[in-house]
Amino acid sequence: MIYFLALLPATALTIAGYFVLYLSGRSEGALATFGKYLGFWAFSLAGLLILGAVFAAAHGGHHCPSSDAWHARASGVDPTPPPPPAPR
Repeated sequence: MIYFLALLPATALTIAGYFVLYLSGRSEGALATFGKYLGFWAFSLAGLLILGAVFAAAHGGHHCPSSDAWHARASGVDPTPPPPPAPR
């Protein structure tokens, strides 16, 4: 349920985006163009934040197997299991 905390910065970014778009609508020239891009960027970041939280919640905290093998190699542990003993 900690993923609901992602709604707080996403809401702040959305409000900031609307505020920037409002101010850019009242501006002229290059400042208006910059404000439109900045507002779009704020909305994009808010959307990516929500998508990241949804992906993390759906992922369930599990790591992919290739990630676990990479971490094992990086720490010096051999991720492959030893071969079975030879039959006698």
